[in-house]
Amino acid sequence: MMDSGDSHLFTRVTWFLFAVMVILAMVPVSEATVHHHKWKLSYQNWSPDCMQTTIISINGQYPGPTIRAREGDTLVVELENQMPTENVVIHWHGIRQIGTPWSDGTASMSQCAILAGETYIYRYVVDRPGTYFYHGHYGLQRSAGLYGSLIVDSAKTEPFVYDGELSIILDDWWHTSTYQQAVGLSSSPFVWVGEPQSLLIEGRGKYNCSADSSKTCNATSSQCSPYILSVKPGKTYRLRIASVASLSALNFLIQGHKMTVVQADGHYVEPVEVENLDVYSGESYSVLIKADQDPTNNYWAAVNVRGRKPNTTTGLAILNYIPNLSTKLPTSPPPPSPLWNDYAYSKSLAKKFVALTGHEEPPPMKPTRQLILLNTQNKINGFVKWAINNISLVPPPTPYLAAMKYKIHGAYDTTPPLDAYNPRDYNITIPPTNPNAVEGNGVYVFELNSVVDVILQNANTLNANNSEIHPWHLHGHDFWILGYGEGAFDPQKDPKKYNLVNPPLRNTVALFPYGWTALRFKADNPGVWAFHCHLEAHFFMGMGVMFAEGIERVGRLPPSAMGCGLAINKMLHY
Repeated sequence: MMDSGDSHLFTRVTWFLFAVMVILAMVPVSEATVHHHKWKLSYQNWSPDCMQTTIISINGQYPGPTIRAREGDTLVVELENQMPTENVVIHWHGIRQIGTPWSDGTASMSQCAILAGETYIYRYVVDRPGTYFYHGHYGLQRSAGLYGSLIVDSAKTEPFVYDGELSIILDDWWHTSTYQQAVGLSSSPFVWVGEPQSLLIEGRGKYNCSADSSKTCNATSSQCSPYILSVKPGKTYRLRIASVASLSALNFLIQGHKMTVVQADGHYVEPVEVENLDVYSGESYSVLIKADQDPTNNYWAAVNVRGRKPNTTTGLAILNYIPNLSTKLPTSPPPPSPLWNDYAYSKSLAKKFVALTGHEEPPPMKPTRQLILLNTQNKINGFVKWAINNISLVPPPTPYLAAMKYKIHGAYDTTPPLDAYNPRDYNITIPPTNPNAVEGNGVYVFELNSVVDVILQNANTLNANNSEIHPWHLHGHDFWILGYGEGAFDPQKDPKKYNLVNPPLRNTVALFPYGWTALRFKADNPGVWAFHCHLEAHFFMGMGVMFAEGIERVGRLPPSAMGCGLAINKMLHY
């Protein structure tokens, strides 16, 4: 029994707690939502550019269903692999997977591939607003059409306004199956598929059926009719743009309309008005467009190849001014993009994007560690490969995440890869004098919360007078782009040129021919993460490295991520 003093104290505490609860109830709280998606992956006959082929679809759709959520929400995707002949994983491009590295969707890296007939559940939080997408990350499945949009809305007021929203994904497309392409890439002599037959906007393009005698090309198919972007005269629209291109650097433009770039890879940038926009594979943008042209007309939205000598016709969509019929074609030809090899233009455009003042975190002033990664085309036992510091990545059968978390002996090469190459020993302007490289699967291991600089160094390919654009994508992190440069990187002189004031934060960046690109990131996300060229063939041929940090902080892995390689024994003892 309480005495009177205890009773009064109890009463005061009770009323205090009640008052706190009332106050909290009056504060508006934005509750996170859990979104459930049930997907069935299967083959479908489809005609993205009027030529019928076999694609990978999700619930019978191509492109796949658009996922939309709010920052802080949780996504649960139950994925059933109904393809009888191949395995699959899906990567959620741009989502950092904080606390859920096993949901990153990288075969042999974060999880085992999902076998035919199996179901895998991805569950993760979308922690940052922006324009993202998902795609297959096994073999060349992105090239087979396995992709779709992932849009995360902001919980706060954004630093720009608009009246409506549109979204597109850009892609390049081949008529040769991904299986034939993979065989060619893995053959000696090397068999190259060549340039794409078509460019697609939101999964639609137009191949010239008269140039093909096949009965599988149907120019009247609704699946290859131009994608329609409908707008009301006088209104301003946010257009979300992403590229899943397998090979091509792309340039997007809208006839008669300027675009104002306001966001890149989910981060705000100082507004930049452009007439056309380079979009490299793996990149995403938000641009504002105003429907301020003659409302009696419709206008072309166009995409062209940059960075490679184009052998592919322009990809087209229609900017449809309501109430015009969407089938009303523009009266003038599509607008041209800059010349394919005008790299000075591309570099100038890339350098215009800087972080929006007051909205993005500035970079740390100094790194803890620096990597200089030389990008080269090489040969291994007569097979053409891509390599980084002379090592061509071949992921092991046991996923890195399980192998490192549970210290599984013999699962991968524990010898650390080289932090840098010696520029005095390598001339980046000519084909390699010794083209031979080696295969490997080592990991760069960083101290948790350390600051890492990565300098990507480009070089000549096996062919004289040729160096290619490589869009590099980092999983699990965003990075600051500190600068671009020409020729071989100078570790003493070039860091003095870095932008440490307002560099943009991105997850994908272009490495230009014969030049270098400098990045800085915090190794603050426990897990094992891929860093690789986002061109399908290049990554397939070994153009990537693996990063790891804070493995001891990674939580218990789901058994479904461990059913392969040497991880099976560990899973059986769960």
